[in-house]
Amino acid sequence: MKEELVILVDEQDKQIGLMPKMEAHEKAVLHRAFSVFIFNENNEVMLQQRALHKYHSPGLWTNTCCSHQREGENNIEAGKRRLLEEMGFVVPLKETISFIYKAPFDNGLTEHELDHVLVGNYEGEPIINKDEVASWKWMPLEDVKSDIKQHPELYTAWFKIIFERFYSYLES
Repeated sequence: MKEELVILVDEQDKQIGLMPKMEAHEKAVLHRAFSVFIFNENNEVMLQQRALHKYHSPGLWTNTCCSHQREGENNIEAGKRRLLEEMGFVVPLKETISFIYKAPFDNGLTEHELDHVLVGNYEGEPIINKDEVASWKWMPLEDVKSDIKQHPELYTAWFKIIFERFYSYLES
């Protein structure tokens, strides 16, 4: 299987090239990404637990789904594609904030991403892809915030950064 390419960008999100995903994470090169937050009618966010065999951050809790846009794919298309691939459903998504972050991992890889945060609403149960997702749950935002503070080791490095930025956006 051909390795997925990520879109390299400058700080204004202008595409400047393509690179294999693993190489971009090994070299900590800035690339485009997205993070999806799905909410229910109770304003709870759907979290996923990463599959236990993932090459980084296995078994940790994170936002509903996240990944990288493919060349020629806009943020919304990419979010819907990955939501279907990981969680088994598609809903309308809207763009909220975007920002750059850097998160190194214990295995030597680094996420250096210009992340676009997408939101949507869903009331059903996901049909999770067990290759990607071990489990899922709904959680009130306040509970997520306090649980990250009490148990940061249970959450992915990028989710802790993205959640803080997104939570501040929601409060403003």
